[in-house]
Amino acid sequence: MADFLLVHGSCHGAWCWRDLIPELEALGHTVRAIDLPAHGEDDTPCGDATLPGCGAAVLAASTPDTIILGHSWGGFPIAAAAEVDPKAMRALIFLCAYVPRDGLSMVDLRKRAKRQPILPAVIRNPDGATMRIDPEQAAGLFYSDCSQEIIDFAVPQLCDQAILPQKTPLEVSEDYESVEKFYIRCTEDQTIPPEYQAEMVEDWPSERVFEMPTSHSPFFSDPKGLAKLMDQIAGSL
Repeated sequence: MADFLLVHGSCHGAWCWRDLIPELEALGHTVRAIDLPAHGEDDTPCGDATLPGCGAAVLAASTPDTIILGHSWGGFPIAAAAEVDPKAMRALIFLCAYVPRDGLSMVDLRKRAKRQPILPAVIRNPDGATMRIDPEQAAGLFYSDCSQEIIDFAVPQLCDQAILPQKTPLEVSEDYESVEKFYIRCTEDQTIPPEYQAEMVEDWPSERVFEMPTSHSPFFSDPKGLAKLMDQIAGSL
């Protein structure tokens, strides 16, 4: 059985894995989830959050046997961790996540997409250092195929997002490239365009790219299906 580490995306926290963790455990896997700096229960001030700090938080929770899954923006912290120490993990899974390109930031990468569905929902805070998601638009953006119970659980927990880590370029080398990687594309995603997800991994081997017919949050809308897919990926290693 595998050891999984779950890394959340923008404005989320470890709380978002509520429904996925028991499904993975039911399949016999061990699972851990972390709060990135300035998210969830982590008390780092938003102004002190950095991309290297996010990568360090991932590394601190990983082992050489760990399969790390990063959701959305979480693709950058897991890649930053792999770049620092590629032997500290077994593999990376990008879940409808941004896949780093050498020398680009997440913001740079997002701007390459032909559509920007998230922008109308982004509210910059007066401090200039953080942003948040309009709660009136969050359900359609993140949870379009989720139950009302999930929406009522998730939306109030969305937090401010530090801008600096997402504007920081990430240099990736053979260290990051040496780690085995898989991608799960969500075909009904209303946050990162599904066609852009496909574009980011168009040069990847087809057996390492999977699809789910879900929104941006399959950990809520289809946790059992996501767990089975992660189990399949673990079994291929």
